Amino acid sequence: MASGAVVDDSSGKDAIAEGMYNVLQPAVQQLDLHVHSVRESQVELREHIDNLASELCRINEHQKVALDLDPYVKKLLNARRRVVLVNNILQNAQERLRRLNHNVAKETARRKTMLEASGVFNTRSPSKH
Repeated sequence: MASGAVVDDSSGKDAIAEGMYNVLQPAVQQLDLHVHSVRESQVELREHIDNLASELCRINEHQKVALDLDPYVKKLLNARRRVVLVNNILQNAQERLRRLNHNVAKETARRKTMLEASGVFNTRSPSKH
């Protein structure tokens, strides 16, 4: 009888773990999609900054009037550097989310297999002939 209580206790914990996984998985997947979207926006922003910086340099070289655009180019390059840093942080966070999601799915499958092997999720009917 004591071993039955242990099985019931572990199946309760597994049910809670699976329930938490089912609740958290959509949030993790949604967060992953949002991070991916932000990363794409960051790449696009970096490309626009690069284009604008090169265009400002080109304009500065061809100006007959002395107009110092170097401080603006430096500000753009500084902004680009920050965009690259944010993109790297987002990439690392996204990779951690993917690993977490993979590990949770693997653990859930492992526990489900253990439960099925122990007979907790026995699909056979008790009135088998």
